[in-house]
Amino acid sequence: MSAERTKAEPAMLERRKLVRDLLVDRRDLMVVCGLGSATYDVAAAGDHPLNLYLWGAMGGAAMIGLGLALARPDRRVAVLTGDGEALMGLGALATIGVKQPKNLVIVVLDNGHYGETGMQASHTQGGANLVAIAKGCGFPDALALTDQAGVARVRELLHAGQGPILVNARISNEETPRFLPVRDGHAIKLRFMQAVNS
Repeated sequence: MSAERTKAEPAMLERRKLVRDLLVDRRDLMVVCGLGSATYDVAAAGDHPLNLYLWGAMGGAAMIGLGLALARPDRRVAVLTGDGEALMGLGALATIGVKQPKNLVIVVLDNGHYGETGMQASHTQGGANLVAIAKGCGFPDALALTDQAGVARVRELLHAGQGPILVNARISNEETPRFLPVRDGHAIKLRFMQAVNS
């Protein structure tokens, strides 16, 4: 095992189990899925009309979540995305910090790699700290999730935490089979809009 890999894996949460546990009894939680693995994991936890699967727009998940949170302050919004996408959209964290949506929680599934482009090391493996960045951007709460014992608290934050909140979940970089939901972006959008407005 290389020193690089060891540095990236201080804790090993299994991402698919983590996402499934976070979305248990999700009620009317709106979930924006970052492209790639986050989308596969959310779909594997159970397809739902309130899942907004992003098949592109890398770096855009947090901003889409912000837009939903501002448009519907009466509803809870969760963004589940990877460290690569979060790093690509760091400016989004600053904007979210300024706007202060109370109903928004961002969960970063951080395996220290750019999983969709060949498993190159991401900046979190090199020391970039998304929790510190979120706090520096004005998030009232940002925390690292490194073990299964903290999952229940994060689930509570999804449904009742005073946001914006960022959770950086350190997950294994183990390969997980893809679970593909519908790939028709127009159909996903229409289904989501209908579910939000019903």
